[in-house]
Amino acid sequence: MTRANEKEAVEFLATHPETVQIQAFLTDPSGVARGKVLRPEELLPAYRDGRPLPCSIQSLDMLGADVLETGLVWDEGDSDRPCYPVAGTITHAPWHEVPTAQLILASYERDGSPTPADPRHALARTVAALEAKGLTPVVAIELEFYLIDRDIAQSGKPKPPAAPNGFAPAHLQAYLMQDLEDFAPFLNDVFAGAKKMGLPARTLISEYAPGQFEIVLAHRPDAMRAADDAVLYKRLVKGVADRHGYVATFMAKPYAEISGSGMHVHVSLADDTNENLFAGDGLELTPHLRHAIGGLEATMAESMAIFAPNANSFRRFRRNTYAPLTPAWAFDNRSVPLRITSGKPETRHLEHRVCGADANPYVALAAVLAGMAEGIGKKIEPSDPVIGDGYRRETEPTLPMNWWKALEVARGSTFLREHLGEEFANIFLTIKEAECDRFFAAITDLDFDWYLRNA
Repeated sequence: MTRANEKEAVEFLATHPETVQIQAFLTDPSGVARGKVLRPEELLPAYRDGRPLPCSIQSLDMLGADVLETGLVWDEGDSDRPCYPVAGTITHAPWHEVPTAQLILASYERDGSPTPADPRHALARTVAALEAKGLTPVVAIELEFYLIDRDIAQSGKPKPPAAPNGFAPAHLQAYLMQDLEDFAPFLNDVFAGAKKMGLPARTLISEYAPGQFEIVLAHRPDAMRAADDAVLYKRLVKGVADRHGYVATFMAKPYAEISGSGMHVHVSLADDTNENLFAGDGLELTPHLRHAIGGLEATMAESMAIFAPNANSFRRFRRNTYAPLTPAWAFDNRSVPLRITSGKPETRHLEHRVCGADANPYVALAAVLAGMAEGIGKKIEPSDPVIGDGYRRETEPTLPMNWWKALEVARGSTFLREHLGEEFANIFLTIKEAECDRFFAAITDLDFDWYLRNA
């Protein structure tokens, strides 16, 4: 992982002298941004010496409570860790009224080694393992989201907001152009903000539910940067929505009766000449693609606690909802979790359709890449491809379909510990197990409105 050179900060401030503040943040294991707001005169010292943040930040559960069992609170005296800006991530936060910048931090130990609990380091570990074999992940992350009426978001009974013209979406109208017209002021500001931030925002669609949208982010031959894109994109969408009087949520299942929101990971592997190792057409698979599918199928159950990290996440997994119940793959088929895309042979890639939009992009992508590496390294063969309706052939789900079972399976996984790092895996699962225990003790959603806004 590359730390930023202070020259980057000097050039940013020289180009944007109007900057009033800089939001410096890292992402905790639950995917929540936590950090500090700096003044311009504090930026260069942060690049040179790092910015201290307490190690307990990486022990927090979704609601911000310390999980003492992680060993990152009193066992460490809640001591600081130096957090350094990540190269290439200083950019604008264009939804603020005052000129504001933002940058992503990564946490390090005092001896300079990566902090094991930082999710970004877990992803860096899996990327480095692939690159050591001459394999470069080429990645894009798609995130679906809902717009929610802000005035009633705290009620726990969300509903779509009215557009500026007074009309509120109320029907299942997939790809409806009228929704894009009605919410154009918000959507146009998202695209303008993405351009200012350097995010590769591309195709826009109205998704398969009222008030649900998706903006496609372009592929990058840099998996770390693709995950950064996803994190920055979520902040942008939420910030712009707030300026327009809405709540934007990446909650996995805000409505019981209609589709949830997914995070689809599009990935291929390139060799050292930048050739796509998945390239091809027809029904033939290259060896790398075949074994990548096999690895992802074999490790999917162990990874469900990462792909679906909250109680609400598991409400997505129902028949005929574009969310999977069992490992499977197919050519250009959205009824299975692993879709091999159509198109030009040189663009063939794999679409991983398991994760909820509430998954931590760093950890989810790390688990996807690790599954691919497992399959390629062990030459795991995939199942036969599904033809037609993937739900029709299923009898009973074979993936964990509830939170506690997913955590139990993950806790017994040597695969996760080997690929993501034993310390990180233990910390992540310890936090989620504490959340799970609290959830079922309460027999209710924990602060639904907070999760709605922060997932």
